[in-house]
Amino acid sequence: MSLTLAIKDASGKAAGSIDLPADIFDVQTNVPLIHQVVTAQLAAARQGTHKAKNRGEVSGGGKKPFKQKGTGRARQGSTRSPNQRHGGVAHGPVPRTYEQRTPKKMIAAALRGLLSDRARNARIHVVSEVLPGESPTTKGAIAAVRQFSDRKRLLVVVARHEEDAWRSLRNATDLHLIVWDQLNAYDVVVADDVVFTKAAIEDFIAARAGKVEVNA
Repeated sequence: MSLTLAIKDASGKAAGSIDLPADIFDVQTNVPLIHQVVTAQLAAARQGTHKAKNRGEVSGGGKKPFKQKGTGRARQGSTRSPNQRHGGVAHGPVPRTYEQRTPKKMIAAALRGLLSDRARNARIHVVSEVLPGESPTTKGAIAAVRQFSDRKRLLVVVARHEEDAWRSLRNATDLHLIVWDQLNAYDVVVADDVVFTKAAIEDFIAARAGKVEVNA
């Protein structure tokens, strides 16, 4: 079973249709799974290079700040103590990795669930070409992908060989551009609409479900 999605050209005219396999674009959306995968993806993007010096790493000597008795203050043994000015930090952050183990099957299932949710809500679109027979222009490319939606967050997915489309859209500030084999759960979940080029969605489906059927 498959879903049929209309294809439009850069000018907005009908340019055929494409059959989307139901095992990718019409599966049950598992929200807890998506949350886990997206959280792991964001955690893996953290550098984890934060570091605070403890009392053994800050500069300073072992001299007592003041004498032991007679001052009326609490006794202090070192200027490097955490409760002293310019002293070390107690229990401060240290370099670490935030990566979480996420099996590939979970990552793939989360992406399928998100694409299915977008498809059910008519938020997935296909354009035949971003710049058919033209030199790369950002204005024309943006108009071609923006014909589907004026919502704020737009995700555009292109094929690797579509260099003109990439050069035309890479500097656009009102959309996010990605290659089909880098498509991930986070980029889809934060996008209001997803626009594939015909070549990109063919490559994406072929890589996961075999041959794709396109109706001219």
